[in-house]
Amino acid sequence: MNLSPNRKIAGVLAPLFALRREEDLGIGDLAALREFVDWVAEAGFKLVQLLPINETGPDNSPYNAISATAIEPTTLHLSPDSLEDLTADDFNAALGEFDLAGLRRGPVKYRRAKKLKHLLLEKAFARFCAAASDERRSQFEKFCADEAEWLKDYALFRALMEKNRGSEQWDKWRFSHQTPEKARAWLGRQRSDVRDAFQQRERFFSYVQWIAHHQWSDIKGYAEDRGVALMGDIPFGVSYYSADVWARPNQFALDWSGGAPPEIYFKDDEFTQKWGQNWGIPLYRWDVMRANNFHWWRQRVRGVRSMFHLFRIDHVLGFYRIYSFPWRPQLNKDFLPLDWNQMLEQTGGRPPRFAPRDDSNRENCEANRSEGEEYLRVVLEEAGAERVVGEDLGTVPNYVRPSLHSLGIAGFKIPQWEVQNGRVTTGSEYELLSVATYATHDHKPIRKLWEEAQEPASADSDQARDNINKIAEFAGFHPSGQQIDFEKDFYPAIMNGLFKSESWIAIVMITDLLSRSYRFNVPGTAASTNWARRMQRTVSQLSSSPKERRRMKQVRELLENSGRI
Repeated sequence: MNLSPNRKIAGVLAPLFALRREEDLGIGDLAALREFVDWVAEAGFKLVQLLPINETGPDNSPYNAISATAIEPTTLHLSPDSLEDLTADDFNAALGEFDLAGLRRGPVKYRRAKKLKHLLLEKAFARFCAAASDERRSQFEKFCADEAEWLKDYALFRALMEKNRGSEQWDKWRFSHQTPEKARAWLGRQRSDVRDAFQQRERFFSYVQWIAHHQWSDIKGYAEDRGVALMGDIPFGVSYYSADVWARPNQFALDWSGGAPPEIYFKDDEFTQKWGQNWGIPLYRWDVMRANNFHWWRQRVRGVRSMFHLFRIDHVLGFYRIYSFPWRPQLNKDFLPLDWNQMLEQTGGRPPRFAPRDDSNRENCEANRSEGEEYLRVVLEEAGAERVVGEDLGTVPNYVRPSLHSLGIAGFKIPQWEVQNGRVTTGSEYELLSVATYATHDHKPIRKLWEEAQEPASADSDQARDNINKIAEFAGFHPSGQQIDFEKDFYPAIMNGLFKSESWIAIVMITDLLSRSYRFNVPGTAASTNWARRMQRTVSQLSSSPKERRRMKQVRELLENSGRI
């Protein structure tokens, strides 16, 4: 793939779970992604950006995964055609236990979708154990040996979850399971039949990852053949309740929770406005990681590199310093009503703060910059020829963007946020090594902002109008008093403004591309709608819709005129 920043391209951000295809199992999968790659390639896009694909926990957040390396099984395309070990009889028998029409309708029903895919993988694994060829067994064993550094601990963790009622909260497991050492000692004390059954469960979870790695490697090759790059995502943090933290607790500071300080743009949650975002991710003990040459981070990057052509680091600011809370997110509701002094009484005098240090003086800034660059150079070393993008949004210290630029890491440009001395920065002023987009998965789509801007005066509508005005200024859209139509007037103007910017990559969120107003996530909230909203149409319906075909023809012309094709 030619991903040189000297060649400007455009892409589409689409959460995989949100994609629909005619025969899906209630959640977007790799077969839907294959159709989506075809669709965007026809329109002239050269990139598809995805959210993290790591295995999720009960909140289904791709940014709170239970493993930094293991792949989420629901992303897999499971059918007799796509999985050698799955027979048509087993496939149909499993589907017969579920209401497929109900599963496909509306948002993702995670509990049922996961149950169905788990059942299919169980049937495939049983047949693999009974009838796989020697060659296929050898391939599986080779995968287990090659990936043993992370896979052995992960498989043990997942098998122990089953012994603890499916919970990933390892600090609430039975005492003999709460560390890898205790768990392996416990297993050694069991009867041989119990031990064999447990080890077979470990093999099942390893088998699932084997299938996952093959399917994701295949889709990378398919996208490449279509001239489309896949952009992956590495969250800066990993869940407290992950196999990684359970297996390597000495590499994490478990008494602090990482997050972000209060910001003016996220007004959907009272706690976020008052205290900030408490993500619950444990902080890294960089000194311990340095002692083993950052092995865990290197392993993590290698995993993403094998499946994507480039990747984005979510909250790259965390490498320099991260806002931290001395309490876990479960206690947010208790701290919400407290004032500053009351909070200090509860935390023993430890306030939320930046770690390892704030940016209050030149010495701190220089130390944060130097250490951040050290850690990011490790990422770049393991990325090799693959390009790295850094999500550098939020409260950004002055030294971060020059630092990222010196490392060759492209940062983000949100046009309505790029304001200097009251003036919106034009796209012609953007540096080439950047990614321009109006919205990420955390932001309101432009159509939603437009709708809110038409409402009577309020805090929300005032902010929406301000954002719409800034987007219009960025796009050079200056209507002369006539009635403005979003689809006819505003949409082509803002797309043209984005594509004509000097940024290496211009990305359009799928909801903005299709002029939709729904959201995939509201930061700082635990709403059941987060990470569950799906597209209203299947990819094939988008391809055949006269309206959407006209839209994509218009978009392709804008891409051609801007030099991104």
